[in-house]
Amino acid sequence: MKIVNITDRISYIGVNDRKTPLFENNWSLPHGMAYNSYLINDDKTVLVDTVKYGSDNEYIAKIKKVLGDKPLDYIAVNHMEPDHAGMIGVIMDMYPDCKVIGNAQTKKMINDYFGIGEDRFKMVADGEEIPIGQSTLKFIYIPWVHWPETMVTYDVKDQVIFTCDAFGGYGALDGGIFDSDYDWDKVYLDDMRRYYSNIVCKYSTMVLKALAKLDSVPINVIAPSHGVVWKENPMKVVGLFKDWAEFKAEEGVVIAFATMYGHTETLADMIGQKLCDAGVKNIITYNVSNTNISFILSDIQKYKGYILGTCAYNGVMHPAMQHLCNEIKITAQKNKVVGLFGTSSWNGAGVKDLKKFAEENKIAPVEPAVETFGDPTPEKVEYQIDAFVKAYSAALK
Repeated sequence: MKIVNITDRISYIGVNDRKTPLFENNWSLPHGMAYNSYLINDDKTVLVDTVKYGSDNEYIAKIKKVLGDKPLDYIAVNHMEPDHAGMIGVIMDMYPDCKVIGNAQTKKMINDYFGIGEDRFKMVADGEEIPIGQSTLKFIYIPWVHWPETMVTYDVKDQVIFTCDAFGGYGALDGGIFDSDYDWDKVYLDDMRRYYSNIVCKYSTMVLKALAKLDSVPINVIAPSHGVVWKENPMKVVGLFKDWAEFKAEEGVVIAFATMYGHTETLADMIGQKLCDAGVKNIITYNVSNTNISFILSDIQKYKGYILGTCAYNGVMHPAMQHLCNEIKITAQKNKVVGLFGTSSWNGAGVKDLKKFAEENKIAPVEPAVETFGDPTPEKVEYQIDAFVKAYSAALK
């Protein structure tokens, strides 16, 4: 990625990563990932967040090109996760007089990761300002979006807010860096929703608190550490994150199933067809063994309901369904219409485990669950499916 001027003092020096297959070694990256970093060249110079260690050999050259012979005075660390903080140690060695700006939580983490002591750390309070020349930087805490130390850095003069993981999304930046460079709804919306559902959703309550806190801050540009820089319409992404944090959803249902020999898949298709006959639209069906869970969670975030089905496996639900259930628990999806179904050969363990998962996580699934032994022939299950679909479609409305 080239150096791009956001304002006459602020440069984008981020990098693309199309090599890493899984973000956090868990979430699929078919379109790569952008690690955004910014350099403010004022009387004082400030690097706002770094990039993942080793992700781009040209990153250091970009810093040197922007600064020329000037020293680097500060690194503003909004978030200590290594995809943003990975190059701090290298840069601190290059610029021995540089100091890190962060909060009390950052201070402990940065010492744990890099051994940086108090003499090179400048702690800032919530709302504190530091003059840097033409402008002033203001630091605003937004804890748990999505680690306890997260904050934003705000350039008062140009009204540019650097938000790190807030307002971020998956996907490398293919050419331009700004929202105006893309037909954004077609190119990046799905990857941004997938990012929110995978990484941020668990902290939706804290997202809403952060949005309320930032509501009075005038913003010209939102500069996150992943995804596009919002310069043409920054309030659009604010609205999206607010809707997702409030679990607003579209018409539609996700059916996710785990199967060994196809019987649970047959049951999933029968339920899907009956739902369609009942007037339910936008039914998306996933085999959890074949699909990275990041995509399933994204559609669960997107649509009003989801239905989980599993075969029995060694006396419990299938391991792939256990994985999905665990991620649903972690991300704490709310306001969803939930249904359950499954097949087994002798003890009904799959559905029993799904019901246990729902009870433990205070999820009230639509009754009755659909359950059968062996092959789910219409003679065995049609009456169950009809009862379930009637109750489920009514709950959706």
